[in-house]
Amino acid sequence: MALDRSLLAAVTELGSALRELVDASVRTTVGADELAVAAAEARRITGRLAAAQRPPTQLPALDDPIAFRRVFSPVTGVGSAIAPPLHIRQEEGGVVALTTLGLAYEGPPGFLHGGMSGLLMDQLLGSAAIAAGLWGMTARLELDYRGPVPLETPLVLRARVEEEAGRKTVVSGSIALAADPDSALVEARGVFVTPRPDKVESYFSAITDAAGRHSPPGRPTDATALDPERNGS
Repeated sequence: MALDRSLLAAVTELGSALRELVDASVRTTVGADELAVAAAEARRITGRLAAAQRPPTQLPALDDPIAFRRVFSPVTGVGSAIAPPLHIRQEEGGVVALTTLGLAYEGPPGFLHGGMSGLLMDQLLGSAAIAAGLWGMTARLELDYRGPVPLETPLVLRARVEEEAGRKTVVSGSIALAADPDSALVEARGVFVTPRPDKVESYFSAITDAAGRHSPPGRPTDATALDPERNGS
């Protein structure tokens, strides 16, 4: 099915607007009356978008798991209101991503929430496996926190495959300041396992495409994009 460029552009624009709204909502210092007006307006827009919805088992019309395009991924999706600005690309030996994270992802004051580090690393490690021609689902994810990750500061994230053994792939990665890329603030190690065919069928037997046709992913990953524009096109 051909990619609907106009729909992609609209989804991208809405996702961008929603991320701006989320950022503004955690920064604002306006008074209670203005917040109440904003909440009513947000619910009005929610009603418009809820007029037509898909069930959890139906892929969005723009998604293509084989092409690794997931427009509503909570990490790389152009249409997601919660996805950080994470752009993943291949480099020699693995993958790399540059990003700057705002207050929406705050844990300790001024620093990234530790759970967000896990989310980002899981995505990067999976991307490294895909870049190496491998795939699997996360079986284990271990993180060592060497230091707090500051917000509103350029960061560099890296990952590479360390070991391949049958259905198991071991991947390592890190988060560091872009200004000091060799000093990891977070180190990660993940084990990804390719499910057996019977498990694939069990996990994805109910998945359909936007037209309602049975459409389980051929490779049961979260379809991590390796596209600098995050649209996987």
